[in-house]
Amino acid sequence: MACCSLLQFGPFLPFLLLSTHFLSIHADHTDEPFDVRRHLSTVTSYSSSKGPKNAALHTSTVPDGCAAIHLNLVARHGTRAPTKKRIKELNNLEGRFEVLLSDVKDDSKVPQWLYGWQSPWKGRVTGGELVQKGEEELYQLGIRVRERFPDLFSEDYNSEIYQIRATQVSRASASAVAFGIGLFSGRGNLGSGRQRAFSVISESRGSDTCLRFFDTCETYKQFKRNEGPSLDKIKEPVFEEVKTELTKRYELNFTREDISSLWFLCKQEATLLDITSQACSLFKPAEVLLLEWTDDLEGFKLKGYGKAVNYRMGVPLLHDVIQSIEKAIGAKEENRTPGTFEKARLRFAHAETIVPFSCLLGLFLDGSEFEKIQREQPMQLPPKPPQKRNWKGNSVAPFAGNNMLVLYSCTANHSKSKYFVQVLHNEVPVSLPGCDNKDFCPFEVFKEKIVEPHLKHDFISTCSPEFDVTSKTCSISCFFFP
Repeated sequence: MACCSLLQFGPFLPFLLLSTHFLSIHADHTDEPFDVRRHLSTVTSYSSSKGPKNAALHTSTVPDGCAAIHLNLVARHGTRAPTKKRIKELNNLEGRFEVLLSDVKDDSKVPQWLYGWQSPWKGRVTGGELVQKGEEELYQLGIRVRERFPDLFSEDYNSEIYQIRATQVSRASASAVAFGIGLFSGRGNLGSGRQRAFSVISESRGSDTCLRFFDTCETYKQFKRNEGPSLDKIKEPVFEEVKTELTKRYELNFTREDISSLWFLCKQEATLLDITSQACSLFKPAEVLLLEWTDDLEGFKLKGYGKAVNYRMGVPLLHDVIQSIEKAIGAKEENRTPGTFEKARLRFAHAETIVPFSCLLGLFLDGSEFEKIQREQPMQLPPKPPQKRNWKGNSVAPFAGNNMLVLYSCTANHSKSKYFVQVLHNEVPVSLPGCDNKDFCPFEVFKEKIVEPHLKHDFISTCSPEFDVTSKTCSISCFFFP
């Protein structure tokens, strides 16, 4: 069941660095009260990202006479526990707080929760697993997908009709199971919920070029290592500014490392425990927005449009998606009997999967930016608050974030095309810069304008250690692997 390896590329030129000055910004640009849970970058829960709420409010743009005949899903795992490495960091905070509090001169300025604080994950020897909230996110997503596309999921389950894939990481495979339970609930004979068994396919981490290409691309891993110092240099002034403000506010001798750990604790408490009155309360809204920006900046540079290798290494996944769409079109054209062809291909992976895939589709870009990507010209960094930006981790890849590509067959004579693709990001249709900003795109246009420019590059040569990530073109011709 291995998906094909392929293609790639030539990346971006150096970035224009933005000034990293000031904290005097407004807490939010909406009329809603500031909620820190909505500003945690990729640690934001799905419900806080407003995905389901936005989907419920969105009016369908599917024309009459069009019916969904196939669905591709690429989803991130749901909310998870901190990893073992980060649990150790949180455990170390207990001792760090004791040192900070030992020098206190004015107790009235010190948040009382710091006294005697212990990590909620103290004593844990494992980490990174899907938590109950994450299970619920995927379970509910499965139910909503079936309700939204009832004709697609009317068949009895068969792995050839509904193919489910996940990476060989427990939180991803557990997410696939939770989604499947919701999707197929009431369709079997197991227990009071009439559940049924279903299969989840995984490949080994070392060979999974469809869903864990970031593990198999040596060029990318080298780029990520080399990019660390320059990224820290951009982020450093923000952490220093926040450190200075907190030190004055609470009269505690915080270090830059303390600020980083406290921000991480804030994200874990808010998302996993729904606690915003402790670590998160240390920061003013303006400081939260700046810290969120540093996380978004890192995601942009190391997973997104920051370098072409970030997303071009995901071309095997793009090819797998297009191949499944073309097979569905072939089955429709041959008028094959229902139950003899695939109707959905469902994948569950990581932020490092869904972010590059979103970039391959040209999401979170305006028209001029999309043209830059096509011409392999450099992209500017996401602007710093209070300036608005399209690239926000809480919408790009929250926990359980997802992209769905829905293939429609249209019988009405409203267009020369018979087949259309609609991209849903976090369940909401999105306009595609590569399709004249339409959210209902003729498949021929989708393939020619959005997909094929990426398919002219070669994955193997791009991801070999000898590849120069600063080069613009790939000298080896494209080829596919079965």
